[in-house]
Amino acid sequence: MAFQHNLDALALNDVPRVDAAPVQRPRLFTPSRPLRGAIVVGPIAVLLLWQMASMTGLLPERLLAAPSKAVTSVIDLAADGTLLRHLLASAQRAYTGLLLGVVLGVVLALASGLTRIGEASIDGLIQVKRAVPTLALIPLAILWLGIGETMKIAIITAAVLVPVYINTHASLRGIDLRYIELARTVGLTYPEFLRRVALPGALPGFFTGLRLAVTTCWTSLVVLEQIATSEGIGYLMNRARDYGQTEIIVVGLLIYATLGLTSDIVVRLWERHALSYRKVLGT
Repeated sequence: MAFQHNLDALALNDVPRVDAAPVQRPRLFTPSRPLRGAIVVGPIAVLLLWQMASMTGLLPERLLAAPSKAVTSVIDLAADGTLLRHLLASAQRAYTGLLLGVVLGVVLALASGLTRIGEASIDGLIQVKRAVPTLALIPLAILWLGIGETMKIAIITAAVLVPVYINTHASLRGIDLRYIELARTVGLTYPEFLRRVALPGALPGFFTGLRLAVTTCWTSLVVLEQIATSEGIGYLMNRARDYGQTEIIVVGLLIYATLGLTSDIVVRLWERHALSYRKVLGT
């Protein structure tokens, strides 16, 4: 046995040692972090191509004004105070409906996601509403609420409510059962359970729904401001259509796009701050 052991040791010593080279990961497929401000690269490229097409005559002004002419119109409208007045009117409609829709969507999601009675009575109604386009409710809304601001805010609220509810409700239903059992084990009260387990667990879905809601709120407003309004960006665009002022229409479209993009960026920054714990956990 001793002989065999020495033989084995000798054989091992005679074998030249080869140090393992460190494994190099290919950098070609390594995911990279997005550059700051990369979200505006696409829109800027489209604007440059649009301007070049207008300057070369490929895009006649009677069909669509150049971005440079739209900028001149923005300066003129801002100088006499017209732009600010209509912008504030649109923002008030949009953000009032957004706030009401978000609050109502979260409340309904909590009631449906945390109680059996709510699940049975609320979720089915929301799914029916989800299947019906919100803008299809405009004729009924006009009959019930008239053509004033109340109708417009109500339609925006109904449009915003659905994505907030759907995503928040899905996150609530997806909370790990182990956390619920742990809450019962440590004796958390129901308010403490809501604050420490339910609401944090619903945050990812809530922010997804909020981003969709911000976009939905502005797309709904575009249509609503074409209906019997005397103020708002949509009113400016509607009046410009009658006079063939495509540059004013372009201004309205750019304002809608800017407001929607800015709102989305604000929500993403808020989401990054609120869900910063996921970076620590590596998720």
